[in-house]
Amino acid sequence: MANDTKERILDAALEMFSQNGYAGTNIRELSGSLGLVKSGVYKHYASKEAIWNALLDQMIAYYRERFGSSEHLPAVPDSLEDLVKMTMKMVNITIHDEKIIMTRKVLTLEQFRDARARELATKHFLTGLTDMFTEIFKGMMDIGLLRKDDPRMLAFSYTAPISALIHLCDREPEKTEDAIRQIEAFSRHFVRIYGQEN
Repeated sequence: MANDTKERILDAALEMFSQNGYAGTNIRELSGSLGLVKSGVYKHYASKEAIWNALLDQMIAYYRERFGSSEHLPAVPDSLEDLVKMTMKMVNITIHDEKIIMTRKVLTLEQFRDARARELATKHFLTGLTDMFTEIFKGMMDIGLLRKDDPRMLAFSYTAPISALIHLCDREPEKTEDAIRQIEAFSRHFVRIYGQEN
């Protein structure tokens, strides 16, 4: 029961932080949205900062489990088509999973206030993707699916436009379907340029 309440608090905090930011969210409103009094929240978390840090920990684990990371790599694709499929699966999770959408919004809002949010924003929006695809592309080069090149530069050039289009979906949701089509077209263009089937 206590764990369920803690999860409910974090879920509500994620929603409120993604809409109002950290400074614009107070414990009274958070507890009220859950049908609790403030002391009911403080029974589980000592402060708003404790909720914030627990939420960041949860975000990291949730994202890693559903998407992967440089420490938790997906399998190296067996074909160029599998790279496109893997990319589109990641994109669909990123664009349609409500928790991941709210996480991106929170990190975007709070990266200027909080050092940990800034580090996570950099990792999730840039370096983590580059690191992950560097390893994926090394593996694909090793089995002859991609031509030999600097895997880090290829990973950066692959992930940056995709990340930009994902952020466009957050700002202008009405453009989501078009962005998904552009991402798939870009992925297929990339494999035409750099791919080589065995």
